[in-house]
Amino acid sequence: MKINIYYGGRGMVGDPTISVLNRMQAVLEDINVRVERFNLFEEKRNITALPNTLNDADGVILASTVEWHGVGGYMYEFLDACWLYGNKERISQIYMCPVVMSTTYGEREGKLELTQAWEILGGKPCSGICGYVKDSVSFELNQSYMTLIEKKAENIYRTISQKTTSLPASNQAVRQMVSATPSINLTPQESEQLSKYASDENYVQTQKEDIKELASRFRNLLDHNGVSSEDLLLQELHDHFRPQNDFSAIYRFVIKEFKNPLVIDIVDDRIELRYGSIDNPDVICKIDHDRINDIVSGRMTFQRAFMAGDMQVKGDFKTLRMLDTLFDFGTSK
Repeated sequence: MKINIYYGGRGMVGDPTISVLNRMQAVLEDINVRVERFNLFEEKRNITALPNTLNDADGVILASTVEWHGVGGYMYEFLDACWLYGNKERISQIYMCPVVMSTTYGEREGKLELTQAWEILGGKPCSGICGYVKDSVSFELNQSYMTLIEKKAENIYRTISQKTTSLPASNQAVRQMVSATPSINLTPQESEQLSKYASDENYVQTQKEDIKELASRFRNLLDHNGVSSEDLLLQELHDHFRPQNDFSAIYRFVIKEFKNPLVIDIVDDRIELRYGSIDNPDVICKIDHDRINDIVSGRMTFQRAFMAGDMQVKGDFKTLRMLDTLFDFGTSK
């Protein structure tokens, strides 16, 4: 028999849940149960892969400490991973004992919450342990409490070894109805592989960047009924140009998603718009496509983009301020 322990607390000195788990683990190992313990605070970068460790377990102990409200983020993250990546068929055969100790208030609610979560996952709950501890030292020295914990560990062993049945719970009966998350039909092997990828931060970050780049390329190629974003921007700037007497300037816009910089060359009432290089412009602006799109759509001004840090500028700031005079996009106030 193998039982996995998943501890969702912070591992602080004096945590009463650790005392309970140590006593339970000792009892289970004395009766030849293989026990493997996972401290979620140590596995926080790998939590999404932990549901794979359930595959060879006959039972689990989900343990956490209520320090102010709820059973803690690590335990919620683990249960989320079980829902997304766990082998539901395997979980349905696993017994779970909740252990929730409190140093404040809410141990009963925490125990009930873990039980309900495991039932929604399809698993089998056992009778658990919950209690309030004001002084961890006095708690550990109380032999009556320790005896009670030992008997609970023995009961867990009996429940699993005898494959004790329980009456159906509504959480299990309506699991499919209450779940608003569309399920993805994956084999256990595919779920295991997906959870490994999800726990690899470098892989996830690379995928996000690749998706962003592909979306940008697609948008640039096929925006607005086949007109590219580059051409559309030139058209918007041309249509909203408002010439000023005795004013000349050259602007270079480096737009992150565009291959070449945008050059705006203004001399009195003449404007030249093109993509390419230019030496010694009066103003250099760095901005991304979404922000420049906000400007030409009238949701933002050049000056506001600069003040908000969405546009980096180098050059003559007096010339920069002229942009909102030269181009009237009907910005909403």
